[in-house]
Amino acid sequence: MKYLEGEERKKAEAYLRMAASYAETATCSRAKCGAVIISPKVRLIGGGFNSPAGNKESLRRCVRKKSEYDEKVTDKTCCVHAEQRAIMDALRSNPDHIEGSTMYFARLDSDTGLSDHHRPYCTICSKMMVDVGLKWFVRYQDGDIIRYDTEEYDLLSADYRP
Repeated sequence: MKYLEGEERKKAEAYLRMAASYAETATCSRAKCGAVIISPKVRLIGGGFNSPAGNKESLRRCVRKKSEYDEKVTDKTCCVHAEQRAIMDALRSNPDHIEGSTMYFARLDSDTGLSDHHRPYCTICSKMMVDVGLKWFVRYQDGDIIRYDTEEYDLLSADYRP
């Protein structure tokens, strides 16, 4: 993990704002998240936001409390995550450019704009990032901008304990 500074931080802030613009279109009732994938050639190759699978209102379960799901359900939301949609978008439109790329992730807070995160926890997304060959994952965390190697992020997510 690396705390970004200087020019790296400025560049990351621009891509995080881009991810936040995707988050603005999210239809999830719990959180508004967005993600973009930037290739090593500094080109947007994929983007996504969280919304119910298939965007069918009848599939929407996000209004249920997480405590109402069986404990075996690891993803207690009806939504496809922004990270998953960004990966699917990149695989559809730019499959030859995803290897070695960077994903930037933003979650919006209704009061202040970009929301701060704490420890990594989503193994569904972290496994996908590693599997498709993404190199880096960047997000706001603990008041800073942090870049993770995706394999490190996956290990940290697997070790998460609430």
